[in-house]
Amino acid sequence: MIQRVNTDLKKDLLKLGVKDWNECFHCGNCTAICPLSENELLFPRKVIRQAQMGLETSLQANVSPWMCYYCGECSDTCPRDANPGELMMSLRRYLTSIYDWTGLSRLFYTNKYMEFAAIIGLAIIVILLFAIWGPPLDPSLTSEGGVKINSFAPIKWIELGDWSMAVVVGALLISNILHMFYKVIIKPGVKIPLTTYITELWKLPTHFATQAKFRKCDAKGKFYWGAHWLMMTGYTVMFTMIVVFLPEFQVEKVNDWWHWQRLLGYYSTFGLLFGLIFVIIGRIKQNNQIFKFSHLSDWLFIIMLFLTTISGIMLHLFRVGGMPYATYYTYIAHIAILIPMICIEVPFSKWSHLAYRPFAIYFAALKKEAKELEYKTNLSPEAA
Repeated sequence: MIQRVNTDLKKDLLKLGVKDWNECFHCGNCTAICPLSENELLFPRKVIRQAQMGLETSLQANVSPWMCYYCGECSDTCPRDANPGELMMSLRRYLTSIYDWTGLSRLFYTNKYMEFAAIIGLAIIVILLFAIWGPPLDPSLTSEGGVKINSFAPIKWIELGDWSMAVVVGALLISNILHMFYKVIIKPGVKIPLTTYITELWKLPTHFATQAKFRKCDAKGKFYWGAHWLMMTGYTVMFTMIVVFLPEFQVEKVNDWWHWQRLLGYYSTFGLLFGLIFVIIGRIKQNNQIFKFSHLSDWLFIIMLFLTTISGIMLHLFRVGGMPYATYYTYIAHIAILIPMICIEVPFSKWSHLAYRPFAIYFAALKKEAKELEYKTNLSPEAA
């Protein structure tokens, strides 16, 4: 495939957190040591070479950066301290900005103020909506009758807002995935039979739910997989609770602690707190390679998710404790944190990786099958 070299690609990548790669002299040690590198997907060396040469089209069609779970082995053993693992992380930011047709991902990644401003702006809008259309805190909402959360925040309006947010965020993320499909499959001209799309489809839910490839990393990687999996499933449960089953969770009756509603909430809280504490301590101490380099977007994501979790815990305690004023004000704060986190992080920033990675594994499987089919076709007597 003939393609034009983009001489400005390095400048673009530097803005997205890529460090100076001049130390890399392509010894191949990183590829040899990586437990996830395969014959069909040799990384990090190949993708680093594409970036250095300015092969923009090939780089955008390459899903290798998503195959990397950043266990840090490649950077630990690099004889030149070129930090190939950090480069792969930066390339995931680059690819995220490429898939996002709105350009917001690139804006948030390259301008340290814009993502922060977007989060604050959405939070202010949420607070203003409560101030303008929310009911006043009259005695009927703060009497001895307990916390009347559905009178303060009518479930029909909150659910309508939830679903509206889910539709917009889902449409943005799906459109970005379709753009990813175009870059990876359509533009390079990969011919894939319809049956292959179906037979390989199982990889999508499997790798989303299990993050199975992560377990191929060393012992440290396996522990990191456990913390990451708990945080991911905790977030998924929380998102499903507040969007799909909100009427079952925003109720005025305080159920027993063993009720399924509360047990799911406790699991979500535990998974999020365990994963977040592990990540925060790791990034502060920086003892392991995987935590040595942090982009601003990494910290914003961690802080937003942590604040969402803590405000959710406080909301639950105030509600169960029968403290109306504390519950209502904490509810507003919780929503003002939660909505910006979902609207910004899911389609445009760190949390979008949850969607891009399983789709990258799926697309890689499609390309592998297409290549094998082409090879078999060329060997057939009819082809000769």
